[in-house]
Amino acid sequence: MRSGKLKHRITIQTPGQIRDPAGQPSTGWTDFDTVWADIRYLNGRQFLTSNAEANSATASIRVRWRTDLSASMRVLYGAKVFDIVAVLPDEEGQDHVDLACVTGVNNG
Repeated sequence: MRSGKLKHRITIQTPGQIRDPAGQPSTGWTDFDTVWADIRYLNGRQFLTSNAEANSATASIRVRWRTDLSASMRVLYGAKVFDIVAVLPDEEGQDHVDLACVTGVNNG
């Protein structure tokens, strides 16, 4: 995989136990890994929900080959949160993994 295409620095997070400000255990997101990626937006839409306007976008995030990613994780890129819908590995060449993601309506 050509490193020039991987120009976005993302953080992959996994759900887990964290401590709230009072020190009590709580469910939240913990950083799993920070990697370089290529983010491509595939489509977007705007809709009404609960009398409020909302936006959603579908994206493909490509990272180097790895086997430890799952659809229960999420991706952070700056202030954007991407929910991983599917992990699509390049089984033949084992060169990369595509993460099918949605943003805009997410697990926050």
